[in-house]
Amino acid sequence: QVQVEESGGGLVQAGDSVMLSCVVSGRRTFDKYAMGWFRQAPGKEREFVAAINWSGRITNYADFVKGRFTISRDNAKNTVHLQINSLKSEDTAVYYCAATTRGWGPNSASASAYDYWGQGTQVTVSS
Repeated sequence: QVQVEESGGGLVQAGDSVMLSCVVSGRRTFDKYAMGWFRQAPGKEREFVAAINWSGRITNYADFVKGRFTISRDNAKNTVHLQINSLKSEDTAVYYCAATTRGWGPNSASASAYDYWGQGTQVTVSS
C-alpha cells in the first residue's frame, strides 16, 4: 500500500510564499517514484503544475508557472516539495501530489501517468 500525504497549505496573502510538502510511504523506496504536483481551482478541471524525476535532476513545469514555482525532492526523507512564490489569487486551489513507478517521460504532465494520489492540500490566496 502506497500512501501519499500533502501538507503546508493554508490561507496566505497575495505576494507571499508557501512551501507545500508531500511524503510518500510504501513498499518501494522513494527514489523509485517520479513525482508530480497538480492543482484544481473551484469550478475548474485539475491541471498539471510541476513534475520531477526520481533523482531530482529533471523537472517539468506548466507554462503558467513562469518561474514562480520550484519543485524539489529529498529522497532521504521520502519528500517532495513545491515552493510557490509571489502568490496570486488565481493560485487558489487544492494542490495534489502524485507518484508514479512507470518512469519518467513526455507524459509527466498527464494525470493519467500517475498511480498514487494524495487527498490534496488547500491553498487560499487572499488579496
